[in-house]
Amino acid sequence: MKRLAIFASGSGSNFEAIAEGCRSGAIVGAEVVLCVCDKAGAYVIERAKKFGVETLVFNPKEFGSKREFEGMIADRMDALGVDLVCLAGYMRIIGDELLERYGGKIINIHPALLPAFPGAHGIRDAFEYGVKVYGVTIHYVDATLDGGKIISQVAVPYEGDDIEELEAMIHKAEHKLYVETINKL
Repeated sequence: MKRLAIFASGSGSNFEAIAEGCRSGAIVGAEVVLCVCDKAGAYVIERAKKFGVETLVFNPKEFGSKREFEGMIADRMDALGVDLVCLAGYMRIIGDELLERYGGKIINIHPALLPAFPGAHGIRDAFEYGVKVYGVTIHYVDATLDGGKIISQVAVPYEGDDIEELEAMIHKAEHKLYVETINKL
């Protein structure tokens, strides 16, 4: 059984899609064993409780450095035997400590067709640019911002003018693609 850790900073809809995928068998031979969150009030914590998943909630400002809090996270993942780390709306750049200890085992989902529109506002940036084909990318995490090797992508055609409608379409595509990709991995 592969053991997954999911990092999130917000509502956790991708967390729920992955956890449900493990529970339903859409992701074969895997279980979510840890939710890592850097925001004490994030809704993902409630979603993790619903699935009976251990949570590790921390405040980065309580640590002397990124290496220090990443070391604490990696130690917990080591203790739980984590095989794969899935970033799902985790709004921090992964640093050297996690890359050294879990390099090649960290994946991220991004709401744009990389290499176009990297960064925290992929949907908005693509929308403002006026693209006609949006999308979702899952990639390995390396030391570059949204620049690791691409694992999978899906296009989301959209020609409307309602960013909220577009965001809903992108999130629906994210949930499906993340479950399919983790299952393949």
